[in-house]
Amino acid sequence: MKFFIDSANVEAIRKAHERGMVDGVTTNPSLVAKEGRDFRTVVDEIASFVKGPISLEVVSEDAEGMLKEARELNSWIDNAAIKVPMTWEGLRAVKICADEGIQTNVTLVFSPNQALLAAKAGATFVSPFIGRLDDVGQVGMEVIEGTAQIYANYGFETEIIVASIRHPIHVYEAALIGADIATIPPNVLDKMVHHPLTDVGIKRFLDDWKKVPKK
Repeated sequence: MKFFIDSANVEAIRKAHERGMVDGVTTNPSLVAKEGRDFRTVVDEIASFVKGPISLEVVSEDAEGMLKEARELNSWIDNAAIKVPMTWEGLRAVKICADEGIQTNVTLVFSPNQALLAAKAGATFVSPFIGRLDDVGQVGMEVIEGTAQIYANYGFETEIIVASIRHPIHVYEAALIGADIATIPPNVLDKMVHHPLTDVGIKRFLDDWKKVPKK
């Protein structure tokens, strides 16, 4: 499974990269706004060390506006993946982007049917938001299971990005299903490395080592 870091914080991404945990990055307007920095500067800094796909989101609501933004964002870096919303206008833009060789990531997906449409339009990636589905009482991971089965049935090359991950169990469940990618916030990545028995074991080993006679 590939890990995309869900953040616009350059230092958090760099730290994960140094640990070998970054296959790509996803950003969105909310994450960028949180940093309070110029968007282009942030993107250039991330692209200076992340060579996998970097998702950059359009904010227009019509296909023409999305395409204008997509072409501009794609010109910034060689590894851009343009995030486009799951709407008819978005799918129209995705089709044209696919014809022009621009990578796309269809976002705000909440059903396998939507994921099917995205694949038909030629999306490079599709991002079902499992955490938000869980929030409203639906089992988000069922959307991943259904989408994975549909893609396998018909040989779609669109990769599934498990998005809106809230905790390590989401990553575990996505990996069991065989999702292509999990886009993981830095705080969830930090939680994945920790286990209380690991901490107890390290302390015990170190305490015992202090008892070993030294010359």
